[in-house]
Amino acid sequence: MLRSPEGAKKVSLGFAIGFGLEMLVIYTASLVYLIFYPIVRLAKGSFPAAVIGNIIGKISFLPVFLFPFAYALGKMIYPFHVKKIHHKPFTISDLFSSHIFTMLKSLLQSEVYVLIGMTIIGIVFGVISYFVVHYLYEKNRKLRLKKRKKQVREPLVQI
Repeated sequence: MLRSPEGAKKVSLGFAIGFGLEMLVIYTASLVYLIFYPIVRLAKGSFPAAVIGNIIGKISFLPVFLFPFAYALGKMIYPFHVKKIHHKPFTISDLFSSHIFTMLKSLLQSEVYVLIGMTIIGIVFGVISYFVVHYLYEKNRKLRLKKRKKQVREPLVQI
């Protein structure tokens, strides 16, 4: 990722989008992947960097650890009572039946506080990761240029 020819801004933007959207994956029943590619392309970010950011967000387990904080944040921002729909446990056969949209609606509606909180956390982590990756990319680029100039200055000695 650090040797990508696309430039620091594209790589940083792609990574930030991938990392930020990872915060929403669990709580949207993975529906966020339907808009993952279009969002990266519309923002003109690097898609490979977005995938790497998504994987790093996935293996960090941050969405799982931040669940209570996201719930409290969502409840603070959206203080209205949300009517929870009681539903029976879903089975695999429900996925292939005509009730899939009812199932997804009940899943998303019951976790609206967490969804609001994780959206805000994802935006914050995305902005932070943008600047971190941009700094690391530029630092690596300058280090490579310095090494390249050092090699050009030193003549090759053959014995």
